[in-house]
Amino acid sequence: MVNNNDTPAEEPNLTELYPYVALYPQATNIHPSTGRLVTLDGVAFNDAGEVGDEFHAIFNCGGDPGPRHMHGVDYSLFDRAPKFGRHLRTLDRFIDGRTLIVHDAPFAWGFIVSESRRAMNAAARANRSRNRRQGRRRQRVGHVPAPIGIVDTLATARKQGNVLTDARLDAVAAQAGVELPPVQASAARAAEPEETTSRQRTLALMQLYLRQREAGELVTRTPDELTNDRFGLQRSRIRVRAEKAEPTKGNPGIYTAKSGLRPGMEVVVTDDVAMDHDDIIQAILDADMTYTEKLSRETSLVISNVTGPASELRGKAMHAERKNIPLITDEEFFAVLREQ
Repeated sequence: MVNNNDTPAEEPNLTELYPYVALYPQATNIHPSTGRLVTLDGVAFNDAGEVGDEFHAIFNCGGDPGPRHMHGVDYSLFDRAPKFGRHLRTLDRFIDGRTLIVHDAPFAWGFIVSESRRAMNAAARANRSRNRRQGRRRQRVGHVPAPIGIVDTLATARKQGNVLTDARLDAVAAQAGVELPPVQASAARAAEPEETTSRQRTLALMQLYLRQREAGELVTRTPDELTNDRFGLQRSRIRVRAEKAEPTKGNPGIYTAKSGLRPGMEVVVTDDVAMDHDDIIQAILDADMTYTEKLSRETSLVISNVTGPASELRGKAMHAERKNIPLITDEEFFAVLREQ
């Protein structure tokens, strides 16, 4: 393409024209430290929701990819698929410098980081072997992608006051008015290729983000604010540090309205809170209490915005109710702190 002066025109900068990337991953399990990505679908888009670039890949994960009804991929395609490292440089170009949109950032970003590091480590080992054999070309697989920010639509839904009985993308999108084909198994759905069903969810994620942006504040992190926990999930640094910290005081027992909040109490915070998780953790630490991810019979208190009825409880809140551990909301927690 040339301009009127017959000089080459500059190629459009797709990153500037389409500054957002929505990614929908599928993996063998929920923990990046032990699981592997099997598919990844993405679209780059602009403020109007216009798609200008796309990405899709099936990965040879080097092991059992799990049942087909979970990911929708014919098993024969995995045998022919390249490993994640073969796609990393393309994925870097796709994500770098853009705002990344994912549903459940600890999971989605955790898998991208873990797979990238695995590919980089494998290339480093191969390069060391090549050096010993001399004269062989070095492998260059890319780097951990570098988005300018990571928006978590699941955390955003909670921050904007939505009480979620189902945290999956399909359910949260539907609650926001974004329509998706039914997820129930059927012959017609089973006949659809994985790329089609994954792209439907990627586009739903994009629409969910656009609606949440209009509705209120978004939960956004930068990559350097996050680090991997013991499961490889990418969580805030304060959350990971607090989980690793040793208790500074003995546990005085369970919380009651009469006892109030006392130093040494073990406090669990579920994901079903509207306030910033880090702000709650910092308040726990400032009060000389112990933050923990694991709920046990030693837990003094669970902070959750889903506190009843019992039929609506799930996850840690459900287990707390069964163990007779008190549940209070994030607002109630800070109200008690202010009164002490």
